[in-house]
Amino acid sequence: MAVTAQQVKELRDATGVGMMDCKKALDETNGDIEAAIDWLRTRGLAKAAKKAGRVAAEGLVGIAVDSKKAAIVEVNSETDFVARNEQFQTIVGNIAKLALESNGDVHVLSEMPYPGSGRSVSAELTDAIAKIGENMNLRRSAMIEVKDGVVGSYVHNAVKPGMGKLGILVGLESSGDKNVLASLGKQLAMHIANTNPLAVSPEDIDRDVVARERAIFVEQAKDSGKPAEVIAKMVEGRVRKFYEESTLLAQTFVIDGESKVGDVVKKAEKDVGAPIKVTRFVRYALGEGIVKEETDFAAEVAATAGVN
Repeated sequence: MAVTAQQVKELRDATGVGMMDCKKALDETNGDIEAAIDWLRTRGLAKAAKKAGRVAAEGLVGIAVDSKKAAIVEVNSETDFVARNEQFQTIVGNIAKLALESNGDVHVLSEMPYPGSGRSVSAELTDAIAKIGENMNLRRSAMIEVKDGVVGSYVHNAVKPGMGKLGILVGLESSGDKNVLASLGKQLAMHIANTNPLAVSPEDIDRDVVARERAIFVEQAKDSGKPAEVIAKMVEGRVRKFYEESTLLAQTFVIDGESKVGDVVKKAEKDVGAPIKVTRFVRYALGEGIVKEETDFAAEVAATAGVN
């Protein structure tokens, strides 16, 4: 199949690799973007361990916390101007509070009664579209609840409390001191904001993701020309490094730059007075994975005017 200029641009934006190499990668993989990323990585041209989500949508990420549970939502708008609108912010805050009762199900949340309006959440957004004059939608929602412990939270560059463009929740199970636990939870949430891990521990990473990484490591190691037993050790070493870089407990804690997060949690148990278990985390970056359609403004004006 013929590779388009848009595909080349998309691959270049995702990897930072030159246009000619992107074109060759797409030619070799029949235009499959994901396969082309792997092709480039195998040859050492794209070094990123994972494809970063491209932020191409505006709006806000909202967080609501209630004792042992917390919810996070992403509500999108077309422009940052609307995201700074007081009415829009009120809607996001109310939806986040409602999400505490939806168990993280965005479909259930969209049909819940919006407070004070007699309408559902989805109908309230439709009404707001008519008033504000810009499209908006409830994109996703999640909730973390612990039986005994706290849910730590953090919003980076908050426009107001619990609302911004990057939000994190992290669940900590423990029967110990909740104030000390809450402080640790916030620090872990700040760490997650910075490092964007894939999972809490190696056991939590999708097996397909690990298999994909291993396949790339194998191909890279083969190019070394070393004996099979050496290649096997090289691959296992790279898999271990992948786990260290991609799992929360194995990462280096960004706040002190030295300790492993797992060791920080273990050390905190003395201050908390009980064992601590990191159950799960959720990290929402506004617009990640959404790609806005790029338009040619001059062409649009010409088309509107009937100019060929």
